[in-house]
Amino acid sequence: MTSENEAASAGAIDRVLRHDRLIVLLSVLAVVLGTAWYTTVGIGMNMSAVDMTRMAGPIGEPMTMAGQTAWSLPYAILIFLMWWVMMVAMMTPSAAPTVLLYTAIKRMGPEKARSAVLSMVFLSGYLVTWAAFSALATGAQWGLEQAGLSDGPMMTIRSRTFAGIILLAAGLYQLSSLKTACLRHCRNPAHFLADHSRPGAVGAFRTGALHGAYCLGCCWALMLLLFVGGVMNLYWIVGIAVYVALEKLIPHARWLVPLTGIALIVFGAWLIAGLSIPVT
Repeated sequence: MTSENEAASAGAIDRVLRHDRLIVLLSVLAVVLGTAWYTTVGIGMNMSAVDMTRMAGPIGEPMTMAGQTAWSLPYAILIFLMWWVMMVAMMTPSAAPTVLLYTAIKRMGPEKARSAVLSMVFLSGYLVTWAAFSALATGAQWGLEQAGLSDGPMMTIRSRTFAGIILLAAGLYQLSSLKTACLRHCRNPAHFLADHSRPGAVGAFRTGALHGAYCLGCCWALMLLLFVGGVMNLYWIVGIAVYVALEKLIPHARWLVPLTGIALIVFGAWLIAGLSIPVT
């Protein structure tokens, strides 16, 4: 009789765990789909991402549009939201396994009654880190436009040489020890949560923000490639998002990161040398 009770209890726990994981998974999916849709329709810009992708020119030679953008506080806020929404859409899928593991761990501990809520707080901490990056990216976009290195309406670098420098720098970062260290934390969520998980909502937010910081350390140089291909170019947005996910979710493919670094270095050197490859 005791074994039957234990089996029934284990079955009930398993059902609850699956229920919580489903809630968290659907919530994450809703975030991804919502932000992906909002990115595609243009995030409040004059043109949708589809239109800007269609109009994209070769690297370093964006289509020139009449007039330039006038920066103001409302426009800066719009650009910040554009970056943040785009980062949420791009980075949340690769963070989903860690969020689900966090949910499972919390569900088996003293905070099991709040596991789903704490998981969303964890995710919010992760996304706040990318909000900080989005603020920096907004400042970088403003600076590039003021320096005449970026086309305002198309939000794309207008110099093949400077685009090549960014590709070269991103490639070198792929080969750096800092990249390797940050990627190690992203690829081992169980070890990360065992070392850094803290109780309560504040602890969940802190843990999520720290995980986001490691993720940022891993991916920030790749995100700067959006300036090269076009900040609202869907080919580059999807391509970088897919690559980031592969980088984190295929831990045994150790060749992927250095191979990508070498490819970026070669491509960057090609552009700096004065050669062009039409890439949209």
